[in-house]
Amino acid sequence: MYDKILVQNSLLNIENSLQELLDWTCHISTVDDFLTSSHGMMSLNAACMKLFAVGEEVKNIDKRTEKTLLALYPSIEWREVMKMRDVIAHHYFDIDAEKIFTILRVDVPPLLSMVKQIQKDLLKDKQ
Repeated sequence: MYDKILVQNSLLNIENSLQELLDWTCHISTVDDFLTSSHGMMSLNAACMKLFAVGEEVKNIDKRTEKTLLALYPSIEWREVMKMRDVIAHHYFDIDAEKIFTILRVDVPPLLSMVKQIQKDLLKDKQ
């Protein structure tokens, strides 16, 4: 068995990071918005940092739960979330702004919803 409180704290960190990520990049409507101004570049860098943090927390959850919790939610490609963390960490200067834009618009909203669902499910298990 794993420490559910620690996992819940990690899920809350992920939820907060994803929500901040969406808030911070709501003004980005095309990939060019990242690339054509210093404000856009700061938003891209902030987005990468948040994605890095999310990937790290997902890795921690996977390790703490011995790969059991996230496997219950296969609609999210958890390996891809963790892999993005590695790309940002080890290949930062090769990051593709278009890929980050797609992640923000396509992958983050369902990930945020799933994180909230996992939190609810863990709370039900406590009762």
